[in-house]
Amino acid sequence: QVQLVESGGGLVQPGGSLRLSCAVSGSTLEFLAIGWFRQAPEKDREGISCISARGSTYYNAPLKGRFSVSRDGTRKIVSLQMNNLNAEDTAVYYCAALPMDYPQNTCAVTTDTWYRYWGQGTQVTVSS
Repeated sequence: QVQLVESGGGLVQPGGSLRLSCAVSGSTLEFLAIGWFRQAPEKDREGISCISARGSTYYNAPLKGRFSVSRDGTRKIVSLQMNNLNAEDTAVYYCAALPMDYPQNTCAVTTDTWYRYWGQGTQVTVSS
């Protein structure tokens, strides 16, 4: 059973940065595709980025450049670096995982139904 725990959310001023973490247990990252999503109040869940089991990264085009995903296989943490934040980035941020039988260069940036496991989410609020 894969478990995901997000952390690092909080209140940040416009223009600021945050680094979110997704701590993984129950598998190694080499056998997991990990996605980052967010959901703002009264809006649909939005895909941000994903990192494949082989470590390739993919982004939702409008967010690329401000958001960056990376992973630490030893610590089993997948991080989302967010820069130049604005009020529209206010949302609950989630990481999600899909186990792989073998390491593959595939993941889903925007299709949340592709993933099997989800974390509980971490709130990010951008406000002055």
